[in-house]
Amino acid sequence: MLKEIVVNVGEEETRVAVLEDKILVEIYIERSINQRLVGNIFKGKVENVLPGMQAAFVNIGLEKNAFLYVEDALPSNAPEASGPSGYTLGANICDILKQGQDIMVQIVKEPIGTKGPRVTTHITLPGRFLVLMPTVDYIGISRRIDSEKERERLKDLANRVKPEGMGVIVRTVAEGIEEEELRQDIALLTKLWRKILSRAAHGTVPNVVHRDLELVQRILRDVFTEDVDRLILDSRYEYEKVLELVDISDPRLKLKVFLDERENIFTEYGIEQEIEKALKQKVWLKCGGYLVIDQSEALTAIDVNTGKYVGTTNLEDTVLKTNLEAACEIARQLRLRKIGGIVIVDFIDMAQEAHRHEVLQKLEEEIKKDKTKTNILGITQLGLVEMTRKKVRPSLSEVLQKPCPYCEGKGKVLSEETLGISYKNQIYNVARQTTAQTILVEAHPVVAARLIGSGGASLRDLESKTGKSLYIRGSTSHHIESITIRPLQDNEEIHANTLPVKPGEVLEVRVEEPHVTNYHDGIARVNGFILDIEGAGALVGETIPVEVSKVYRTYAKARPVRI
Repeated sequence: MLKEIVVNVGEEETRVAVLEDKILVEIYIERSINQRLVGNIFKGKVENVLPGMQAAFVNIGLEKNAFLYVEDALPSNAPEASGPSGYTLGANICDILKQGQDIMVQIVKEPIGTKGPRVTTHITLPGRFLVLMPTVDYIGISRRIDSEKERERLKDLANRVKPEGMGVIVRTVAEGIEEEELRQDIALLTKLWRKILSRAAHGTVPNVVHRDLELVQRILRDVFTEDVDRLILDSRYEYEKVLELVDISDPRLKLKVFLDERENIFTEYGIEQEIEKALKQKVWLKCGGYLVIDQSEALTAIDVNTGKYVGTTNLEDTVLKTNLEAACEIARQLRLRKIGGIVIVDFIDMAQEAHRHEVLQKLEEEIKKDKTKTNILGITQLGLVEMTRKKVRPSLSEVLQKPCPYCEGKGKVLSEETLGISYKNQIYNVARQTTAQTILVEAHPVVAARLIGSGGASLRDLESKTGKSLYIRGSTSHHIESITIRPLQDNEEIHANTLPVKPGEVLEVRVEEPHVTNYHDGIARVNGFILDIEGAGALVGETIPVEVSKVYRTYAKARPVRI
């Protein structure tokens, strides 16, 4: 498998893409105004202790207080020390922490949505080959190292190099390395830990005492390993900096670092297009089937459909092939979109148990490529696959998008029919409360058109029921769910506010549709106000100059101007 890392360095953001066989599988984005917080260490102050939740809130100087669970606050000799309920049996948060107490914590989960960051007192300092755990005495070996012989060898080496009273986790990249390289890693990490302790002892509270590396440096530490074929950067400055760092950490990798100063490297590699696709709800499969991905804060639902794929032999074979391809794509989308929390996958129903097992096996095989902890819980009685994926940072959509200010994230707005009924009732209420004989109504053009009705029928009905003279004007500046209803008191105000055009005025308008009853004429709109253009029925879709000839209350007549 060809594995490449492409780095795009911009003025305001740095982006890193991981490609496997030219296909985008992971994207990392770091912006100068929104630095990543996970891994940062703070000296904070306990604000609240909540025995009912077995947790505490810690002020670390950010906008929202950090959340500290009891299992993350309790001193421990090893990660396995906690009980089956998730925290050490018998532990009470009130016995561990007191309000106003100073405490050193590390962020393990970014603030997401309305939640503040999650923190722990169990500090970890990742290096190239090892992760130092200064607060626990423990040795762990990466689960991705399969060989028992190699695991034993590394455990023996780690035991010899680790500082007394501290713990280490041997990373996957350490497979096959010698003791001296581990010792160098440990020396750097213990020196860093002493600096952190010094800053914590002398600094103010709350205060940050250690910041994790910047994005490109983290990629070199965590992602750029022997299995990567090429690391490509579009910035000469970052390229030279990377060469210096790699020369110190792992000189063998220098031959895999390349400079490509093309103007937009992400476009050249097809990454921009893939990022755009990763923000869409529908994902097409090569076979013609598709996925529908619906994300919420805690749960993501993925639906698999055959779409345009009709197969070649029989229905069961078509379903199996679609589900197998979907399993591969789902694993990729989870990594690419950084989806976390509960994931429910609705594969197409399969009659044969062997086929269900094959699809589940394929999904498990693809998930193994994901470094983020993911558990597949199996298939439910309804045929749904339940999964969980650890959520430590905002998803791609949360980084690149924000909730729509109009629909407030619902993805839907009220229909014109619903709004028309509601707005009519509002007009009746205003008409009953005002002594003015004229009322100006401004709404989105599609809603205004519905209130006026075909040939002004709805408008005449409204005037008859209210006993008022109504002017309804479409306004493109109005959101579809907003309306302005304003009584007008005098003739001067009425003329100034009601009619957007006047006789003799020359305008450039787009002919939108032919007239309903007279196909020879065309219809255009000026802020929702209808223009009936003589002889423009054949010019639908074109923008033409017209002269207004006559103006009525609900529409105006116009004729094309010959240039």
